[in-house]
Amino acid sequence: MKVKEMMTRYPERIRPDAPLVEAAQKMLALDIGMLIVSEDEQMVGTLTDRDIVVHAIALGASPQTTPVRSVMNPRVICCFEDWVVEEAAALMEENRVRRLPVLHEDGRVVGILSLGDLATRSDEKARAGQVLARVAAPGAASPATLTLSQDPQKPT
Repeated sequence: MKVKEMMTRYPERIRPDAPLVEAAQKMLALDIGMLIVSEDEQMVGTLTDRDIVVHAIALGASPQTTPVRSVMNPRVICCFEDWVVEEAAALMEENRVRRLPVLHEDGRVVGILSLGDLATRSDEKARAGQVLARVAAPGAASPATLTLSQDPQKPT
């Protein structure tokens, strides 16, 4: 199965200058855990609910005045929509990430593939469990990342 058949389409976006409280409210209202941070329709990073809590709130930053850009991740692990799901799941597992922005061949963000997407497909439930076990394993190294200026490479 291809990533484009399983991904969540039309990912939600937020501006890098938006306050964290706006991002958190958007995540709460839409019941999602990641936003694409975009400037002029170009992805400049991602922001997760964990970024907000661990990198901002726990360190005493004000959610009303702290901009998204101060805690977003500007280095992103991505996959392409024409990859087979197993390739994307392997990338998630290898890099210990729960969500992958999905790119069209021209580099536009067209979706997000999450562990939840894998878990809701009966033929991918076992794979989702394997990826989650690896992602959540204590003591593993921090995930490797790609800069947005690089093209993601298919896993070997």
